[in-house]
Amino acid sequence: MSEMTTEKFETYAKNAGEPRWFTEKRSAAFDKAKELPMPSFQKIKYHRWPIQLEKELIFSKSELDENEKSVIDDSENLLIEFGQSTDTIKISEELKEKGVIVADLKAALTEHRDLFERYYMQKAVKVDENRLTAQHAAKVTSGALIYIPKNTIIEKPITTYFIQDATKAEDYVHHVLLIADSCSEVSYLENLLTVGNNETTANIIVEVIARPGSHVKFASFDRLGENTTTYLNRRGYLEQDAKIDWSMGMMNDGNIVGDFDSDLIGNGSHAEVKVVAITTGKQVQGIDTRVTNYGKHSIGHILQHGVILAKSSLIFNGIGHIIHGAKGADAQQESRVLMLSTKARGDANPILLIDDNDVSAGHAASVGRVNEEQLYYLMSRGLPKKLAERLVIRGFLGPVLTAVPSISVRKRLSDMIEEKLIDGQENE
Repeated sequence: MSEMTTEKFETYAKNAGEPRWFTEKRSAAFDKAKELPMPSFQKIKYHRWPIQLEKELIFSKSELDENEKSVIDDSENLLIEFGQSTDTIKISEELKEKGVIVADLKAALTEHRDLFERYYMQKAVKVDENRLTAQHAAKVTSGALIYIPKNTIIEKPITTYFIQDATKAEDYVHHVLLIADSCSEVSYLENLLTVGNNETTANIIVEVIARPGSHVKFASFDRLGENTTTYLNRRGYLEQDAKIDWSMGMMNDGNIVGDFDSDLIGNGSHAEVKVVAITTGKQVQGIDTRVTNYGKHSIGHILQHGVILAKSSLIFNGIGHIIHGAKGADAQQESRVLMLSTKARGDANPILLIDDNDVSAGHAASVGRVNEEQLYYLMSRGLPKKLAERLVIRGFLGPVLTAVPSISVRKRLSDMIEEKLIDGQENE
């Protein structure tokens, strides 16, 4: 990690218009990072990657051109950020009247300090959890605060586009804090993209705080660039009777560690985690998905399906952990990997940690090659091999897609899968 001084932190704060209290948090996190270990994940060998934040903390501005904006779907409730700059914040009058907050990092620190400081890296992800989380707290440069007030039900989704500016040789360090207050409900659609081809490091943390009785429908579509090495940490903190539906499409082109956790703190809390991943070229995607049942009668289900092309690698870790005292808890998981190349590498690792009786737990895992009979049948009907492969893959991924509760999210995931597969086949 690059050496930082108090003067450098203060220079950044002055240029970014950052309040002093947050700059002090940066400095404290920087000192902690030096002493903390790197996070450890089963079978994910990432320690030689350029995944630590080594570059200087520099304030910069970026501006999207019209071609780059063309990939963005308009939405009634929309936040667009490019690098460290905010391009668009738009929320409906109805949401404003209900007290919904959609703010970028600068506004969160200045206009919503009490709310932001109460939850930022306090419950879901802790600053001193590992070296990468501490580095994140020291060097975060962009982000968002989304708050849904008590008893507020939002029918139309809040959509965000967070676009890494890799036209510059700087780290991309981004933080999202989503708070669903008691008995609220929200659909949130997150898009991670890259513009530019510089070799960069991304460190992204998303914290979802689900207060008692709330329901968060979280969908993400990730397509970070080929030259971006990423640590992506998404964490849910669920209180009593809260629920999170995670639907994540991991279509990234570079090497990435996905660290996805749901902590079922409250009794009756419930997490449904669905992950679809496709790797191509020589990339490596290591995805570590954990659900920890602390509360009684809590439910944690993991469903992961992935496809590997060319010389790429995909590792799925599925961890279900039932803590002592979580009577009546349920932990189920399924991880399956389909390989389309003899040079590909895949792992599906189920891990169950059961510390109490009177619980339910189970797992399923498989790594296999494409069904040659299915492929032959389709080709015998006149379909080209690559199209036949894509149809077989779509059938393999079908159980995950059909389990996604939102029709619009299913359609978007399906389109992303097709795009990633075509790109992967063309580059084999």
